[in-house]
Amino acid sequence: MQKIVFWAVGVLLVITGILLFMIPPALYPDSAYGFQILRSMRMGHGFNHFYSPDQGNISQNYDEFITWWSPGQYIIPYFFKILTGINLGLCIALTVTISNVIGLTGFYFFFKNLGFDSLISSSSILLITCQTAFVVPYIYYNGGEVLLFSFEGWFLYGCIAIKKRDWFLILFVILSCWIGFFLKSSFLWIYASGLVCLWIRAIPNKPKVWKISDVLSAVHPRSNWFSFYFIWIKEGFKIAIPAILSVSAIYICYISRGQNPISTPNGFNLSVQTFTFPIASPILSGFSIDDLFHGLIYPTGSVILNPKWSITLLIFTAIISLILLKSIIKYIPNKNYKLFILVFYLVAILFFSYSYIRELSISIESRHFRIIGILIIPGLVYLFTKLKLPFKYLFILIPIILTGFNIYYISIGFNFNKNIAARGLTGIAQPYIDQPALNYLIKLDKAKRNVTFVFLSYDIGLEVLYNRIITIPPIGNDLKIDLNDYKFEGNAGPLYIVLPKNYRGPKEKIIMTLFSGYKNFKIIPLSNNYYLYAAK
Repeated sequence: MQKIVFWAVGVLLVITGILLFMIPPALYPDSAYGFQILRSMRMGHGFNHFYSPDQGNISQNYDEFITWWSPGQYIIPYFFKILTGINLGLCIALTVTISNVIGLTGFYFFFKNLGFDSLISSSSILLITCQTAFVVPYIYYNGGEVLLFSFEGWFLYGCIAIKKRDWFLILFVILSCWIGFFLKSSFLWIYASGLVCLWIRAIPNKPKVWKISDVLSAVHPRSNWFSFYFIWIKEGFKIAIPAILSVSAIYICYISRGQNPISTPNGFNLSVQTFTFPIASPILSGFSIDDLFHGLIYPTGSVILNPKWSITLLIFTAIISLILLKSIIKYIPNKNYKLFILVFYLVAILFFSYSYIRELSISIESRHFRIIGILIIPGLVYLFTKLKLPFKYLFILIPIILTGFNIYYISIGFNFNKNIAARGLTGIAQPYIDQPALNYLIKLDKAKRNVTFVFLSYDIGLEVLYNRIITIPPIGNDLKIDLNDYKFEGNAGPLYIVLPKNYRGPKEKIIMTLFSGYKNFKIIPLSNNYYLYAAK
């Protein structure tokens, strides 16, 4: 049976991989910003430095070391570009395909090492491919998300497989921290959770009188409280010291050089979602509930549920998640699995609840809890094998529904990226400009020097190779803006602003006033849907 499952996963990866190479994806905003950093580096500026016109004087430039995101999201695709010479879009396709193959393999071996048999482990891998988070990077490259997926399973495999407390453990603790952070900075909370599990498993013989749960396994009759705690704390230092050294190196060399999502608290928020969303994460992420409803707290695209019903569903899924976790602890005999899922779940609740209470710049989305949604899968599959026949049919409906949604999502996404989105020199799908307009801009960029282009999206500017670019946030329908994000002083030669057709009217007037050194804009139609506002 497991061979059939492996074939199913293999066929899925081959088909989606071929489609991805035929139709490379678009970029998430975070990833697009990352590639703008790469663009600055390729223009001769320092590693991980963002180079852009200065708002105080547009004729000058400012240089900033970016710590908001880790560099792996753009370094790895660029490595493939150097290695193969193909365009950036194909390099991103290669990155996504390899990351998903490596990630699924890592989680399979992790599940096997936890004690699950081949059928449960392979079925769990198949269910992971049914999650919406797995297919998103085939349409929109989400950078660190898919790269982190490639490493998480192998990191957890190391946490369960390493038995000896020698130099290899120290090397694993240090290198896994650096590799994971390089791929995505949010790996640090996953890193802390994994090391806690590694530490708890450090002493296999626990004192007999210590009656906690089966999570900490059976005890040795000759153990005593003093010797146990002494040895356990000593083993903890073997893990803690290299971990502190590796995190300190990241902080000194990277994090301390700028702002990041957890460095700027914005207030104090005790709303329902600050607690219930982390608690509900097993269901929200494991069953893609947050994705199916286009975001319960931060809707993207069409809004399916109003805020009242979103909170109601959130509370309901939190209750179901707690019931599910209790069932896993009660009925699954695998103690190591119980340990990992409990530690990760509790750390996620503590870390993200605190982050949401302090209103740190971390969005309330299920993608941040993807590891919880993955860890819950083998436990669900095991419980499924113990269900009676009618309930088994009901459970099978879940991956079928998710697969149907994913097929619809991929078909719509591939069609959009192929037939509607524009493509330029990078080969990346450009959803926020059409082909005639992009062709004109590329031609203009080649013909002109010392001009400045202004866009509303970070990805379009990647097609500009010879001139400076500015990216400003889109203006909402309420026309309210923060001038600190928009205003540019001074004059630096010709200025070209690219705006969609729906900006004609009040929005275009606002944008033209943001550049105080420019007047008498000339409006040039680029296509039926986009206009160029030019001024000298």
